[in-house]
Amino acid sequence: MNIKVGIIGGSGYTGIELLRILHLHKSAKVAVITSRALEGKKVSEIFPSMSGISDLEYSLPDDKALYECNIIFFATPHGVAMNSANSFINKGIKVVDLGADFRINDADLWSEWYNMEHTQSSLLKEAVYGQPEIRRNLIKEARLIANPGCYPTAVLLALKPLLENNLIDPSNIIADCKSGASGAGRIANQKMLLSEASENFRAYGVSGHRHFPEIKQELELIAKGPIGLTFVPHLIPMIRGIEATIYVDLLDSNVDIQSYFENAYKNEEFVKILPKGAYPETRSVKSSNYCQISIEYIEHSNKLVIMSVIDNLVKGAAGQAIQNMNLMFGLNEQEGLKQVGLLP
Repeated sequence: MNIKVGIIGGSGYTGIELLRILHLHKSAKVAVITSRALEGKKVSEIFPSMSGISDLEYSLPDDKALYECNIIFFATPHGVAMNSANSFINKGIKVVDLGADFRINDADLWSEWYNMEHTQSSLLKEAVYGQPEIRRNLIKEARLIANPGCYPTAVLLALKPLLENNLIDPSNIIADCKSGASGAGRIANQKMLLSEASENFRAYGVSGHRHFPEIKQELELIAKGPIGLTFVPHLIPMIRGIEATIYVDLLDSNVDIQSYFENAYKNEEFVKILPKGAYPETRSVKSSNYCQISIEYIEHSNKLVIMSVIDNLVKGAAGQAIQNMNLMFGLNEQEGLKQVGLLP
């Protein structure tokens, strides 16, 4: 199979991650990559890592060659994909949106959090939330995938075994999450300057972050009922990676929680449960599509602590998008994604 790929919004970090990973994919090749600001420039001019590897030039998002592709990845700001996706879907072209346009099922709720009207309620109903470890069978049949956010990916994978087996009190979940600076994208931002972000550690979005309704929605679907969630993201002075430390109350402290996690993910290539006493580190999954999880029971407080790490640009974005593509086209789910984390 030779899958022709189009990338709309290829000037940012997720766009170049898609191109980097797909370069080694046996069944897919990027045919078109777009950017309004970089039209006519070679990708290798903007990203020297692609020198001698890619001869692609950026074209405009209305490039007719996009309609000759088999799949389109939108690596664009919110509001772009929802107004363009239908034109591809109607021509039989599959779409994966790495933005937020189709992640929240309720159009009014989406509008409340993203401060604009959602114009495609019918597409919103069709879109499949693309976390393979949760929605694999639906993803295989989908025309439109809402690629999960980076924080939600780390949190949902950490809580899935607990909620689906009714092992915790769902009314009091605390997700304390940290991300590297690349999570903010490649746009100019004073707070991301080296002299601002280096040797610094700060919380943000405490009163409300756009990933909150996405996480809550998906947790409630797993739990099959309401949940109480406190979600606090932080910026840490590194480039890439997410660490989520999650605190929950066990309903029965005598249950062997480790076995539930091991059983839940025993057939999942990209989720690794660490042995007792080993804690995951962001560097262990850097540039990989793997999620590492460990758990620790704090006896004196009856708290279970779950630690989950991913690379925000791979399992939290481009890698998961390609994992979804593999499922949509009936390929080996692991194709192009078996890179091990970089150390040191």
